[in-house]
Order: sequence, then structure tokens, then C-alpha cells
Amino acid sequence: MTAPTLFTPLQLGALQLPNRMVMAPLTRSRAQQPGDIPGEMNARYYAQRASAGLIVSEATQISRQGQGYAFTPGIYTDAQVAGWKIVTDAVHAAGGHMAMQLWHVGRISHHLLQQDGQAPVAPSALRSDTGESFVVLPDEGPKRVPCDMPRALETAEIPGIIADYRRAAERALQAGFDLLELHSANGYLLQQFLATNANQRTDQYGGSLENRARIVLEAIDALIAVAGANRVGVRISPHFNRHDIQDVQTEEIHLYLAQEFNRRGIAYIHIAEPDWAGGPALTDEFRKKLRAAYAGRIIVCGNYTRESAEARLASGLADAVAFGRPFIANPDLVARFQQGAALNKPNPATFYGGGEAGYTDYPSLDATPATV
Repeated sequence: MTAPTLFTPLQLGALQLPNRMVMAPLTRSRAQQPGDIPGEMNARYYAQRASAGLIVSEATQISRQGQGYAFTPGIYTDAQVAGWKIVTDAVHAAGGHMAMQLWHVGRISHHLLQQDGQAPVAPSALRSDTGESFVVLPDEGPKRVPCDMPRALETAEIPGIIADYRRAAERALQAGFDLLELHSANGYLLQQFLATNANQRTDQYGGSLENRARIVLEAIDALIAVAGANRVGVRISPHFNRHDIQDVQTEEIHLYLAQEFNRRGIAYIHIAEPDWAGGPALTDEFRKKLRAAYAGRIIVCGNYTRESAEARLASGLADAVAFGRPFIANPDLVARFQQGAALNKPNPATFYGGGEAGYTDYPSLDATPATV
């Protein structure tokens, strides 16, 4: 049997994808204010990249409490739903598919972003000493600042977090998204519960591996109840070591989760590989264990080139590859890979915040701008 390539179609849950190139979730901090609402500029940006087999939206907070950075979009108000509908309509009109990534940052936040200036929440009252939030200071404007000390969630509050995930999932479907992706990676709330150093709880959400994983499975079950398992995926980041995350059981807990995801029959697992954040490369041994634990589709995302992505697919240890910065600078990345064309270089100065510059103005091979 011939090994798949990046351009081989893929059945991903309820969707038939035309290729195996996924646009990774990319925070760009360009939601309209006030209200953290997507708009027509965001729709142009995503529609330009609709040739990807699947677009995963930038991480989208499920509640005001879940926000850690200024200008990131939400999915908890009617206005946000209407804004996202403009985006999904544009992507669908351009022939694309889109998943929404549902996000709660936990302790990676600041009181200026929280309702009534409250403290951020976390599994335990442990501050991320290296984590930063992005806020608008009254006298200085937008600025990166250290995260605040969080307060530990009460056990009785956690069902409310799960309810926020469920409501956000319902709103995402109303906004026209094809799939839902649970963000359980990169040191945010759900991974804070997973990590042995960030979770010091003594209730049913702390202690044992199964207890620390409980909230992730409750959130997945909430999404499944809304959309069906074949429209739900999850992003994980084993060995992630930023935001003060250290987990001596990182492989064990993620393999346990993979088995539970397999039992539920979700559409895919999306692995944020640690090499993009300066962490160790995942071993083939771990990749094989993950493949054995989970029979669904596996998407990998890291510092992949076309060549290394093709090699990963040929190994049988991944079914699709997500690209981040290459899609920022190359809206037609699929065509460029197909044609062996040179790639535009991304400009890091325009990654976060701002307007069209560095967002919708990267040139395509055909130089034809997307319209909305």
C-alpha cells in the first residue's frame, strides 16, 4: 500500500479533507473591540488560507474568566457568535473546513482581564513565575506583564467550568464551525490540572493520574454531548515545559487520556510537539505507544518542513501535519508545497495585534486577494 502524502485526502471524523495539511491554531490578537469579536478582517485572513485541509481557529476563550491575553476572540456572547459566523461563511465559500479551538487559560492571566478585577483561577494557588499575560494598562497601553497569583478553584466550581465548555461548544456550532477542538495543551487550564507540579489538589481532581485527568475527560464528554464524537478533537502537548509546567508523568497521563479518547471515539488527537517551544523531541517509542492506545486520526504540529512532514506521514505515526508560521506568511501554502515554490518569510513583529499588515497582506503565487 502506498504511503499517504500531504496531498492525499483524509477522512477526519465527520469530514472528508482534500489534503493532510492543517492550519494550526495561531493566536493573532486581532479581535474587534470592545467585546473581543471577530470581524471581516479576520474572515479575509482565514478565507485566504482555506486551501488547507482543515483550519483550526486561533484559541478562543470560552468565558471572560478563560482569557489571558488582550484582543483574543471569545465564543460566549451573541456578538461573538455573529462575528465568527462571518468567518466560517467566508471559509466555507472558499471551499474550506474549520474547527474551533476552545480555550481556558487558567492561571496564565491577569486581573485586568478578569471580571471585576478578580484573580485568575487554577487547580492550585500556584503562580506561573515565567508566564506572561498581555493586557492594556490604563497609562501605558498594550503590554506584556507577569501573570497574577491565581486562586484555587473550589470543587463546587468545576461543574461551572464544564458548563462553560458545553455552552461554548453550542455557540461554536451556531457560528458554523465544522469541528470542535478542546485545548488541553501549552500549559493552560486543562494541562495545569494534568501537571504534577501545578496540581496539588486533594479532592477528586488531584492526586492520582486518573484524578488529574478527570476534568479533561469531563470537558471532552461535554463537547461530545453537543456535537457528537465524530466532530470533536483535542490538542495535547506531552513534555511541554513552558509556563512553569513540569509533569513527571507526562507520558503516562497522556497515554491514559489517549485510551480514554479512543474509548469515546473522538475524531482526532492533535499533538503540539515540544520542540517548537524549546522542549525535547518526542521519541518514536512514545509515538508508537500513542498510536497503539488510540485508533483515530493523529495530527502532529511542530517545526515541520514539507520534507519532514512527508517523512512523518510515511512512518505511519501521524495522519496529518499542522503548520503554524508557514501558514501565517503563506496563505497558499498548499499550492507552494505542491509546486515546490519558495516560501514567504513571516514577520514576527506583526504576529500579535495590529491590523491588515502582516495578517492579510502576505502575497500568494497568483496574487489574487481573497474577498469577503
